[in-house]
Amino acid sequence: MLNNKIALITGGGRGIGRAIALAFARQGAIVAVSARTKEQVDAVAKEIGANAVALVCDVADPDSVNTMFSRAQQALGRGPDILVNNAGIAESATLVNTDDELWHRHLNTNLSGTFYCTRAALPSMIQERWGRIINVASIAGKTGAPYISAYAASKHGVLGLTRSVAHEVATLGITANAICPGYVDTEMVSRGIEKITSRTGRSEEEALETLKNMSPQHRLVTVEEVAAVALLLASDEGRGINGQAINVDGGSLMF
Repeated sequence: MLNNKIALITGGGRGIGRAIALAFARQGAIVAVSARTKEQVDAVAKEIGANAVALVCDVADPDSVNTMFSRAQQALGRGPDILVNNAGIAESATLVNTDDELWHRHLNTNLSGTFYCTRAALPSMIQERWGRIINVASIAGKTGAPYISAYAASKHGVLGLTRSVAHEVATLGITANAICPGYVDTEMVSRGIEKITSRTGRSEEEALETLKNMSPQHRLVTVEEVAAVALLLASDEGRGINGQAINVDGGSLMF
């Protein structure tokens, strides 16, 4: 399905990024995984096998992004055919308690990081006249919620970026799409549960049930479900999907 396609996945050391990396590798892709933590990407690359490449990168830093792409090309012989912009952060605070640092952390990592990586990936895709840009956004990119102004703003921006890129490259064999997960069973959600318990005094089980009940299916999404959508978007069979923001949330947001 993805034989000999080169896929670069940011935030690939755990959670959704790891699941996408493993799914792509099973379908024949040559995978490069990046994250800020070397031990995590090394472990994922080892899990994938001999052809995988582990890269350390802070996507909020354009110099770090440029270095990552340079090292990936040196290791793999050409630029990526598939870019998955998955690296991201999620913190919560009331708006009046959202300081400049928290605000800029979200914009720099979630939005600017997606921009830096996409800008670096597109030239080789344009040259090859084939490419896939897959941005892992969030249902928070379509709607607001209390305490996540910075996060929601950054993910709304990712959707705008995705749609603009999709229009630019539509005639060049390249697609750009976003995946918008709801609450996913990952370490990030576990940290959110800890924050709920510390703020409200509810037990972890009660906090987890609250998150589950936000979906009509009364469950968390799995990382494998998100990876399955990424796999479709990366494939030739998904070439007709362009400029879309696809929810994977059990039906909690129906637009």
